[in-house]
Amino acid sequence: MKKLIIYLLPFLALVACRNNEPVVNTPKSIVILYENDVHCAIDGYTKMRGLADAIVAADTAYVGLVSSGDFLQGSLAGAISRGGYIVDIMSEMGYDAVALGNHEFDYGMPRQLELLPIIGSPVSCTNLYEYVSAASVYAPYVIKQYGNKRIAFVGVLTTETMKAEHYSFYDRDGNQLYDLRAEELYSLVQQSVDKARREGADYVIALAHLGEWAYEGCGSHEMIAATRGINVVLDGHTHSVIPCDSVQNLDGVYVPVTQTGTQFANVGHLLIDTAGHFHTSLIPTKDIVYTNARVSAVTDSIHTLLNGVTEHKIAHLDFDMPITDETGQWLIRKQETALGNLVVESFRHDVQAQIGLTNAGGVRNGLKAGDVTYADAISVVPYDNAVCLIEATGLQIQNMLEACTASYPQLDGDFPQLSGLKFTLHASDHSVSDVMVYDEQSSTFVPITADGIYTIGTSDYYATGGFYGTLKDCPLLNEPTKMCYDVLADYMEHTLHGIIPDSYRQPAGLITIVE
Repeated sequence: MKKLIIYLLPFLALVACRNNEPVVNTPKSIVILYENDVHCAIDGYTKMRGLADAIVAADTAYVGLVSSGDFLQGSLAGAISRGGYIVDIMSEMGYDAVALGNHEFDYGMPRQLELLPIIGSPVSCTNLYEYVSAASVYAPYVIKQYGNKRIAFVGVLTTETMKAEHYSFYDRDGNQLYDLRAEELYSLVQQSVDKARREGADYVIALAHLGEWAYEGCGSHEMIAATRGINVVLDGHTHSVIPCDSVQNLDGVYVPVTQTGTQFANVGHLLIDTAGHFHTSLIPTKDIVYTNARVSAVTDSIHTLLNGVTEHKIAHLDFDMPITDETGQWLIRKQETALGNLVVESFRHDVQAQIGLTNAGGVRNGLKAGDVTYADAISVVPYDNAVCLIEATGLQIQNMLEACTASYPQLDGDFPQLSGLKFTLHASDHSVSDVMVYDEQSSTFVPITADGIYTIGTSDYYATGGFYGTLKDCPLLNEPTKMCYDVLADYMEHTLHGIIPDSYRQPAGLITIVE
């Protein structure tokens, strides 16, 4: 409580002044509370709304709530409802503007277009267009009134989405349906900023889902440097904790940029004072004592529904199986992990393949020591994907490994997690050698051959953007019907008889990295 009072001192001080003498026409500051990359951490919503309610009750500032994307997917609540539970909660929040993250595309565009209207708040994305008609799918910006000031919120989506969620942008025949216009991104942002200014916006806030480092030249810092007229960037995508950074724009003006981290670790607090200055800070969500009764009622009912479906115990674990380091950075996106081994071994076993394979971005949460429930299995691989059996040549496998490790040591969602396959990565030139496949008959690893044919158990994401498209033309040998999390749960409960063996305390040693 003491920490929270520090954040609210400007508002409490103004309330104290009122106790002495009523102030007529006292100008109010503006507070925008923001979040990004919540990834279905549903218990934070009631605190964010409760904090907004407390500031409104103090009557010293106009208050708005905004989101910078990645809310539909990330854990059990999103996976089991395909995002439905999340928009039910968000519909009680009263957002002033909502921007898209790449994971709003995980369940496909038809599902996205079905879900987002339920929120009841305006959605903004300045660079998502229908490919054929060139029509903007959502409003490029949203203008909201706060007292005598008008704020434009410009939504900006990372162009990486067209790679990571490829299936949402093309139909089954490969025809393009939507486009993020990567080459025009910054000019589209500038057009939206200029148009919003002409419509009377006093301030422009970018709700960016870009990240502080650029993907193919598209990042929040690069966007600021290439534009003018943006007052502050509320960023997301890279899960960074940034209370306040600043980047020079095209005119040499420093523009604040901030991120809250992920899964409601913090609620962002943007204060626009009466002089028009911008101040950003982060409030740890655990320190917020306020809640909102309506939002809490929805989240409580969802917890009840989830517990009824998922409380079933499937295994016991005597050790942690993390996929991030102590700072929250993705270990799995640059190295082999024991949990990655476990996931793909379940795939391999389920379809009786020689090789198990998944992209690191498909594994979203680690496992803690203790009882493992069905809910835990869903949280590990929460995507709306099924396990399939495909066939690939040794050359295709070699090319896939080289493409998916080419970014090392940078984090890459396509970094491979393996079972039944091993290789050496040479970091200096990003080459791959000594690719070997496990031979059941000899119980040893043997070198693959370029024209050899090998079976792979993997997610059906392989055909719609995974592994940089290197396997999309591989023959499909089964009809994928069993969800990845069901395969993992069945493997832990029935094949391993509910006990995760000690062999999974450490990675299996299938990837050797030569620095």
